[in-house]
Amino acid sequence: FLELNPFTIVDNKIIPLDAVAILDDTAIFWMAKKWGSIDFPAAFGRELTPEEKYIKQLDEKSGASLKLTILNPKGKIWTMVAGGGASVIYADTIVDLGYGKELANYGEYSGNPTTDETYEYAKTILDLMTRERDSKDKILIIGGGIANFTDVAKTFEGIVKAIKEYKDKLKEHKVKIYVRRGGPNYQEGLKMMKELGEELGLPIEVYGPDVHMTRIVRIAVERGENNEKTSRL
Repeated sequence: FLELNPFTIVDNKIIPLDAVAILDDTAIFWMAKKWGSIDFPAAFGRELTPEEKYIKQLDEKSGASLKLTILNPKGKIWTMVAGGGASVIYADTIVDLGYGKELANYGEYSGNPTTDETYEYAKTILDLMTRERDSKDKILIIGGGIANFTDVAKTFEGIVKAIKEYKDKLKEHKVKIYVRRGGPNYQEGLKMMKELGEELGLPIEVYGPDVHMTRIVRIAVERGENNEKTSRL
């Protein structure tokens, strides 16, 4: 919008003394030629991390949706959630269970991203979560609702590729992975994840749409607490 404020009247003419204009970055696709080279500041003046910038660039080049916000790089709970609505529900559940301070990231992938796009997205998250060493076991929740048209198996191929690359670091950081998914080819995708855990010796628990979407959050945090208590003993 454009606001002219304040203004005065001189010789019966309105003279603006100041003005402010706000551009909506969601319109840049249509207005790029008129606006030219313009950089929009991050929300609330927050500077994006290199990883957030990278995912943003992927998102801008893709017909799918790829979003990532780092909340706490030292947090023990990381998420890789399919679907914007589902990502909110998972984050809210983690907070409702009292683990908001441990939530490391927020984001989502949706709109049927390619295997390569999902691989790049997953690799970025795995790299972030295996940087900070912690005495506590870490949790990765690969969740989502029941997809309408996203090929679950195709996206899981990208995630599987990333996990294979980071298998040693995931073991070093004692990462436990919990998967819940439904939608096109979900059986194939879940089978792929289960076999991956057996092949790599990684603790990967797999659940289908018969398990409530957020049930794996409670399962993950409760087992994480039990493991920490056992290790202290």
